[in-house]
Amino acid sequence: MGFDRFDLSHFEREPALGILRGIKLEQLDRTFEAIIDSGLKYVEITLNTPDALKLIDAAVKKYGQSICVGAGTVLSTEEAKNACFSGAKFIVAPTLNEQVANHCSLENIPYFPGALTPTEIERCWQAGAAMVKVFPASRFGPDYFKEIKGPFNQIKLMAVGGVRPGNIADYLNAGASALALGGSIFSISRLESGEFFKIAHDLKEFLSEINKYFDEEN
Repeated sequence: MGFDRFDLSHFEREPALGILRGIKLEQLDRTFEAIIDSGLKYVEITLNTPDALKLIDAAVKKYGQSICVGAGTVLSTEEAKNACFSGAKFIVAPTLNEQVANHCSLENIPYFPGALTPTEIERCWQAGAAMVKVFPASRFGPDYFKEIKGPFNQIKLMAVGGVRPGNIADYLNAGASALALGGSIFSISRLESGEFFKIAHDLKEFLSEINKYFDEEN
């Protein structure tokens, strides 16, 4: 399966997003080999990572048939354009930027803006978000998702921040449509010390809990 574009329905069937922040070019191959080994299909490289655009370009060209690569921490239309030019298949941001939302809508690029309050979440959805990134999810926990889904049942939410194997089922039961994992697995110290086996191991554990949840649901 190749990832020429982002498919939301496929993402909802395999709803885990890896966040790579601070990765270096010399760590790219072994990191993506660990990701492929684990079975994770969606990864963002944040634009506040040095040489982020080069990293996105290299990752898409070398691993784009196995991994859907997007850009994170996108704060402006110019950054969104540059990320897409480098091959990013989706755009993630810590907050909503209306201009970025409009650009992504025109270019048919999925946009995942961040929000926390009900007003912010609704604004993101009305602006055309594919999903709304609720960050930091750990501040309020899974019950907050259940509360939000009450009046906003149609809004798709992604839990970002503090998600771990032990609370994955709680977030999914509460209404989260997807989950993100970042520094706890892809830490700078792990990347620097070459602990790619641990990265693959923890990713497999994370994905196993998601698969277990869906198996029990069915």
